[in-house]
Amino acid sequence: MTASVPASPAGDSAPGVILVGVDIGQPHFDATLEELAQLAQSAGYRVCDRVVCRRRAPDAALYVGSGKADEIAALAAAHGATEVLFDQSLSPAQQRNLERYLNMPVNDRVLLILDIFAQRARSHEGKLQVELARLRYLSTRLVRRWSHLERQTGGIGLRGGPGETQIELDRRMIAQAIQRTRERLERVKRQRRTQRRQRERRGTFTLSLVGYTNAGKSTLFNALVKARAYAADQLFATLDTTTRQMYLGEAGCNVSLSDTVGFIRDLPHTLVEAFAATLQEARDADVLLHVVDAANPQHPEQIEDVQRVLHEIGASDVSQVLVFNKIDALPPERRPRLHRDLTELEGRQVTRVFVSAQTGEGLDVLRAVLADAVREHLAIPDGDAGGPQFGTIRMPSNDPRFHP
Repeated sequence: MTASVPASPAGDSAPGVILVGVDIGQPHFDATLEELAQLAQSAGYRVCDRVVCRRRAPDAALYVGSGKADEIAALAAAHGATEVLFDQSLSPAQQRNLERYLNMPVNDRVLLILDIFAQRARSHEGKLQVELARLRYLSTRLVRRWSHLERQTGGIGLRGGPGETQIELDRRMIAQAIQRTRERLERVKRQRRTQRRQRERRGTFTLSLVGYTNAGKSTLFNALVKARAYAADQLFATLDTTTRQMYLGEAGCNVSLSDTVGFIRDLPHTLVEAFAATLQEARDADVLLHVVDAANPQHPEQIEDVQRVLHEIGASDVSQVLVFNKIDALPPERRPRLHRDLTELEGRQVTRVFVSAQTGEGLDVLRAVLADAVREHLAIPDGDAGGPQFGTIRMPSNDPRFHP
């Protein structure tokens, strides 16, 4: 079936793309392709149309089969689209076959995310991490696309077959580039380790913001530390880790707060590996502030996706505070009565706080929760033996007044 698509906010001069999603029984299939459309628009594309189909299994050659490929080609011709984007990962052979069949570039969700990261990276470290992920991705895409450039060996009277092929040259050059980039990233990791050791010697309590992309992490970061980190209503608005000192008057001490890169469904493994230096901030934190877009109806699935990445980077055991952000965007009947309660996350009871980083609502409660965490971690008396400690609740989690 073909889904109708609203006008794209990208300009008419932007390259047009056809979005394709194939339901092969995924637990959280995006039937509207809305997130893929947001990714495409963030990368500067103009969404022309969307194609959604269902298959028992991907076609080995074209992923969607020849009939659906003909439909995609007809839609691209009708809309003047110049590229096709798949919501699922394509094998190198499938990508090559589709490009030959459709006679236009075909890319998948992984490359789209890599393109956005390449556009948004600003720091030297961020650029290195994106470059490493891009090179690793390209190293799997060398599927005999340059056979016409093979160097032939042999002379007069000799039959001689293909000598060193272009694909072998490219593979060796990419391997060398990967090695150089890894070495440069290792120097960055050593610098980060030195900075972390200095914070540990000073006994600084560390907090890291994590969460699904566009959940409002950077806006919350700015609200807490009065910083001017770039924040925008778009996917992956910021990639570079920013760390600032924050004075918690409630605990009478300074803490370190880091804003990290956002996560997303099917985050490319190459990016997770490449951003190891950045994601180390989350793994070494004393407490993770897991920021959730409370106004997004898909936020339960987004929480699961973030938890999956945290497991992958070895940060699943770090204490968490769930920060449900953007409550100002909720309708009145869904607004929480209280700003703090306790909820279950992967079999553990964690504190949940409801805030609006945009308006400042609930930030005083969040600071109080963080102060409780600092006092518990550093064994600082709070001056009130009956005062709330980190992890206690003021409203039972089964309270019928609010169910996000």
